[in-house]
Amino acid sequence: MKTCIIISALIISSAFVPRLCSAQATAQTNIVLDTIYANDTKNVALFFPEPIRQGITGSDNFVFTYNREKEQYFGLLQAKPGKESNLLVINRSGSIFSYILRYKKQLAKLNYFIPLSNSIGNEKPIVTGSIQVVTSEKSIDSRTYYYQKFCTYLLNRNQRIGRIKKRTQGIVLNVENVVFDKEELYFVVQIENNSTMDYDLNFLNLSIETRQKGKKKSLQRLYQEPIYKHYLPSKIAEGKVVRFVYVIPKFSLSNDRRTILELNEKDGERNIELKISHRYINNPN
Repeated sequence: MKTCIIISALIISSAFVPRLCSAQATAQTNIVLDTIYANDTKNVALFFPEPIRQGITGSDNFVFTYNREKEQYFGLLQAKPGKESNLLVINRSGSIFSYILRYKKQLAKLNYFIPLSNSIGNEKPIVTGSIQVVTSEKSIDSRTYYYQKFCTYLLNRNQRIGRIKKRTQGIVLNVENVVFDKEELYFVVQIENNSTMDYDLNFLNLSIETRQKGKKKSLQRLYQEPIYKHYLPSKIAEGKVVRFVYVIPKFSLSNDRRTILELNEKDGERNIELKISHRYINNPN
């Protein structure tokens, strides 16, 4: 009789434990994210309990800006009309915060003070006994992903630094903007084909030119290798305009130096050399 009671108890407990484990797993994975609303006329400020190390939005119509030079506790959010997205923020200690983002024309709240309890986890592995749990994705620290998002932001921004333009035979080369961010310079470039023939791009090089003084004047050029090229085309069809971004390691120029942007056509002679003054390089946006 005692044996039957023990067996019955084991059967009941074995049936109950999987349900309990399943309920615990569901509670851990089904995290309900808060929603933050933003628009294109006001800055929505997000204050975090620790300095921000990284912030990423999932869609181009949402822009989250923060100090990338010196870690600070707050970031600013703006949005354009479009589908909802998400925001992922990582603090200095690795705490992860995640929110749903939505556009709203009229905002009832402009400042969010976020407690540490709102963190959904930590990017560092959490070791419990012999079990290791990794709570972050490998793609979070991808520098290429950051370049892609920031370049897209610059192309949508339509900001101009000055009139830096040159044309030949219906081809117009224009540097719209030079932006400094962290350790890089971003060159926003536009090529316009007003001719009746397609333009096949051979190369677009950016170099630093030094003008030697004295009786025997000479020019020396030092090629600057881009870290990243965003939307660089291989062909510009007739009547079309293309815009793209070159990411170059930051540099500054003295008065006797300038930057040369050299556009070269494949199997053609519609080549352009655009001179960029040191003033634009030393005073970027």
